[in-house]
This record gives sequence, structure tokens and C-alpha cells, in this order.
Amino acid sequence: MSILSKYALQEFYKLFAFCEALFVFLFLTVDFLQKIDNFIEAKATKGAVLLYFLYKAPFIAVNMVSPAVLISVIILFTSMKKKNELTALRTSGISLFTLCKSMILGSLFIVVGMFLVSETVVPYTSSKGNMIWNVDVQKQDPGLFYGKEEIWYRGGNAIYWIRQFNPKERAMGNPSFYFFDNAFRVVKRIEGRKGVWEGDHWRIENGIIQELQDDGHYGFTKFDAYALRIRETPETFMRGKRKPEEMSYWQLKEYAETVKQEGYNNAKYLVDMNIKLAFPFISLILLTIGIPLALRVQKGGTPLAVSLGMAVCFLYVLILGLTRSLGLAGVLPPLFSAWLANLLFTFHGIYMMMHMER
Repeated sequence: MSILSKYALQEFYKLFAFCEALFVFLFLTVDFLQKIDNFIEAKATKGAVLLYFLYKAPFIAVNMVSPAVLISVIILFTSMKKKNELTALRTSGISLFTLCKSMILGSLFIVVGMFLVSETVVPYTSSKGNMIWNVDVQKQDPGLFYGKEEIWYRGGNAIYWIRQFNPKERAMGNPSFYFFDNAFRVVKRIEGRKGVWEGDHWRIENGIIQELQDDGHYGFTKFDAYALRIRETPETFMRGKRKPEEMSYWQLKEYAETVKQEGYNNAKYLVDMNIKLAFPFISLILLTIGIPLALRVQKGGTPLAVSLGMAVCFLYVLILGLTRSLGLAGVLPPLFSAWLANLLFTFHGIYMMMHMER
């Protein structure tokens, strides 16, 4: 690597570190101002508030990498252009593409680091941060399926409908159990007022059993207590609904397969799983847009170039949100919906690099 390339990369990394720290600080400050009323109303301790934002910082840092890369490279090249360093580069017979190649290769370290942090640190810290928000602020029981008044669960050739579930008492309220044969015909239905876990089985209380007889009719039986032996334990229903940022790529993939096996639509998890792979590369793609953008701006200098860079970031977020929604709706395949925004910006970046000032 030439001395010039090393110099440019050093300046780029300095600017990137500054922009990254600034964006994270601004985001956390705004988030703090928006949520301070919730913390005060919930009477959360100062330690809980501090831990919440410390746990949230890695997730915010990962999401701020892309705009930090774009703004850093714009500031660097507009500054070099203003100081006539690029002119000196050309007169020395050094191609501008050589410098761009070094910048792109150097940004690969940021892409790899961004992915590793999102796979190792972010899932742990996001889980802890969300736990603080749910328990200390929202006063939720961490074991329940929040956002749902009831639980539908598919287990093998059976479907369970649980109206209420108490994780502390390991008890169900008004559960119904439907068991099917291979033709998806109900062969047994059990309903009760309450279900309690007793170590190796569920004790269903005050209910009825509807069972298919040999003559094709259903027989009814009332009971005060019934021992229901199924493979699902209380921990199965305590699993709850995890957010994508709380899981690594492989955990999210396994979770998506589990959701599908339980009979639910797993499109959301498949889309987010592919976005976990696609998102880190946008930093590299935006760099190919930022360099030509900085060189094209004639009037307005650095402020105008930075403003245009922020507009590009917002446009990417908008397109990614749109394609993600299309993926969730089933209009686009999960893989294509996750990578479409990257593909569009890649083509645009290549076009701008090809028409860049030599």
C-alpha cells in the first residue's frame, strides 16, 4: 500500500470514529429525552436507566456505521478537493481509482467488524436492554406472550389454545387441546377450567373430553381432574416472542424454522434473517456513492455534500423498509426483499464510479 493510501485511510478512520461517536451520542440523547417521562412515571432507578442506554448503545452503534462511513468519506474527499490534494494526485500521474480501491478495501474491515458485533455483542445487550424496558418500565411479566391475550401453539398432531398463562404458578387458564389423526380429523378434544404442571404432566381440572369412537361418533366424558401427558412443558409457553436484534443469524434461522413447525407464518423472521447478512454491506456500497458525490459537488462545498449524503442514507432506509414490507406480505421472496435495496444502490454506485472525474 502506498504512503498516500495509508494517509487517506488514517484520515478516513479518524473521521469515521468521530462521526460514529457523534451519531451514537445524538441518537441516545434524543432517545433519552423521548423516554425520560416513561422512566420517571415507572419510578425506575438511576442504575436501571443507565444500564438500559448502555445495553442499547451497541445496537445503535451498528446501525450508525453506514451513515458514519458515508459522511466520513464525503468530508475526506471534499477536504482533499478543497486543498487541491486531488489535483496534485492527478498531476503526479496517480490514478484516482487507485485511491478509491484502497478506500474500498480498507472499509471491508468495518464491514466485517460490524457483522461480528451484530452477531456476538448486540443479541446479548439488546436482550438485556429490552428486559429492563419491559420489566422495570412497562411492568410486564417476562414470561408472558405480550401483545396477545391468548396463546395458540401447534405441537405435532395437536393444537393447543390457552386463554391465559401464568408462568409463576406454571398454570393455564381455560385451556383447550385438539388432537388430530393423519387426515387432520379431530380424534380427541380436551377442555378444562385450569391446567397445572405437576412435574411430568399437566393436571387439567373441571373439564370434558370429546373422543372419536369406533362407530364414527363422538363420546363426551366429564372429569374433575385429568392427567394430560404431552411433551410441552411450562418453559415451552414461556419462550415468548423474541425480536430479531436479540438473536444472531443462526439463532434467527433456527427460530424461523421453529415458528414454521408450530404452524405460524415465519416470513418476518426469514426476511430479517437475510437482512442481517445484507445490512453490513451497505457501508461498502455507500462508500462507492460517497466518493463520486463529494467530487461532483461544485457549489456549497462540504455542507451541501454532507446534506446530500444524509439524503442518500434516508433514501436507503426508505427503500429497505419498503422492500422488507413487500417481503413480509409475500409479494417478494425473503432473500430478494432483503437484498433488493443493496442491489439498487450497488448499481447506482458503480454508475457513479464509472462517470467519476478521473
